[in-house]
Amino acid sequence: MTNPHEVSEKAAPKESKIHGAQPQQKNRLSQLSLAALGVVFGDIATSPIYAIRECFHGEYGIDVSHANVLGILSLMFWALVMIVGLKYLTFVFRANNHGEGGEIALMALIRGKNRPSENRRKLGILALGLFAACLLYGDGMITPAISVMSAVEGLAVITPLFKGYVIPITIVILVGLFLIQRHGTAKLGRVFGPVILVWLCFLAVTGAIQVAHTPQVLSAVFPWYAIHFLVINKLQGVVVLGAVFLVVTGTEALYADMGHFGPRPIRLTWFAIVFPALVLNYFGQGALLLVNPEAASHPFYAMVPAWAMVPTVLLATLATIIASQAVISGAFSMTRQAIQLGYLPRLNIRHTAATQIGQIYIAPVNWLLMVCTISLVAGFQSSSKLAAAYGLAVTSTMIINTVLFFVVTRRKWHWPLMWAAPLAGLFLLVDVPFFAANLSKIFHGAWFPLVIGATFFTVMLTWAKGRGVLEAKLHKVMSPVHQLSVDLANHPPNKIEGDAVYLTGNQNVVPVALAKNLKHHKVIHNRTILLTFQVEDIPRVPNLEKIQTEKLGGGLHRVRACYGFMEDLTLESVLSLMRDQGLDLDPETTSFYIGHENLVIAEKSAMMRWRANLFIFMSRNAADAISFFNLPAEQTIEVGVRLEI
Repeated sequence: MTNPHEVSEKAAPKESKIHGAQPQQKNRLSQLSLAALGVVFGDIATSPIYAIRECFHGEYGIDVSHANVLGILSLMFWALVMIVGLKYLTFVFRANNHGEGGEIALMALIRGKNRPSENRRKLGILALGLFAACLLYGDGMITPAISVMSAVEGLAVITPLFKGYVIPITIVILVGLFLIQRHGTAKLGRVFGPVILVWLCFLAVTGAIQVAHTPQVLSAVFPWYAIHFLVINKLQGVVVLGAVFLVVTGTEALYADMGHFGPRPIRLTWFAIVFPALVLNYFGQGALLLVNPEAASHPFYAMVPAWAMVPTVLLATLATIIASQAVISGAFSMTRQAIQLGYLPRLNIRHTAATQIGQIYIAPVNWLLMVCTISLVAGFQSSSKLAAAYGLAVTSTMIINTVLFFVVTRRKWHWPLMWAAPLAGLFLLVDVPFFAANLSKIFHGAWFPLVIGATFFTVMLTWAKGRGVLEAKLHKVMSPVHQLSVDLANHPPNKIEGDAVYLTGNQNVVPVALAKNLKHHKVIHNRTILLTFQVEDIPRVPNLEKIQTEKLGGGLHRVRACYGFMEDLTLESVLSLMRDQGLDLDPETTSFYIGHENLVIAEKSAMMRWRANLFIFMSRNAADAISFFNLPAEQTIEVGVRLEI
């Protein structure tokens, strides 16, 4: 698959006036659009397998009547128009953090340069954004389960003999999917876009055939059919909205993946290919139900002729695997962003492709997703029951997204209230009914993604709180850097040949390792660099702004390496950029020092005891700094200190 970061329209040179530039730009746009099909739209493109079925045959299925079919189709059509087309692609896409989307990027945009501790008024808003991001972990576990299982259930449609094998086959596919993650998906990624393109063409053709037989179904594009459905069916009609919402699950991926492809390819692909194909297939299933109401048990497969059932099941299974892959990759990316912004401890992040920055693998996240996903399949036993667990977390995320978007329009764009409030109100007018409808699912499995989201939310807040307490503790016990430079000038210690780099999380205080070295050995290297990695609230920092150096005197230098939350912190790149600014270090002869805190709970801890224990557990199980920053192990000295929190 084409590297989005290499050919993204955001980075494309402005050559429109140069001969031959226009075809080249069109080629870039075509490549990005095809890639976006596989990565961005895999989830939403597989919803036709189960969405219509759940409306008429699911937990709260409604009678298959002419009015109900047209009402459901009208609700689905306008949900796609209002949520995907209007809310996200037209407006929310504008609320990006230097081209990056997603809840964490939006949260960082609102936070700006002020940390939460510096501006208490933002705490509630930032907590909402963080919780919305955490909810996506829960949905990331349900999506592979429901997608793959719904496709494999097509085997039981072919012949009842396969019914007892649906669960085992689903589990085998899921295990294989998670096992290949550590090898990377670069090769498989090349076929993602073409496969989803074939899948969407299949959706369009099968749907169009049914619509051609029953063209009156097209009248469902008029919104009064949706309104009439809700008025006539009252409470049951509202409850069915929970199943209707399945047509837009995966929409959050449009926003999260904006930074990989840019808004233009995603918008173009949606309006030109995905939206027409989905509408045709949904309307085709509706047309079939008008003629054959008994097909409600599986209207998607009922449209397929008997001779095409086996290839259809295979194509559907491949499409759902791709949809699941996109969610898993999204969980890896979101975890990395959370680590960079200080909400999770260090985890070893492995890059699985040299040419694709987004191809990463995080083992603990992968195995957690696998265990939970397989447990869901074994526990719920059918995609219909899993559908009952789906939606509440996504609708919660969408409501929070509307709130955050409103904050951006007011605080960042300075829109007047008379413009921002009606627009946010319009979005909430759509989001809230879907949220209310999905509340009915809470005792049927919807509690699961909420519990997962709440667990991750607690873990992230605990880590951020613990790091703050630890930083304050170190600040009290360690002397300031400017005092050290004075002491070195007035009372110079013995100097030894060579360079030393001390990694420190706070550039204003003396690192623990350096303080102990001076106290016990009375020596310092000829050239000593205090290196601090600082992650900014923007996706990427230009190379010219990444390194800030300061000469403090006595051979002491202070270096701050600034990175964006979408970038990797690597020692090799830092040393290269430092060399450009006159600090030429030989990585083979330089000594590296890192501090290690041995944490215990104080009698009067600044944290509740259970949170302090959780923080200590995470700290002890975090990836060590040597592997995380790719330090040369044989030249790195780790110095420990006992601290009470």
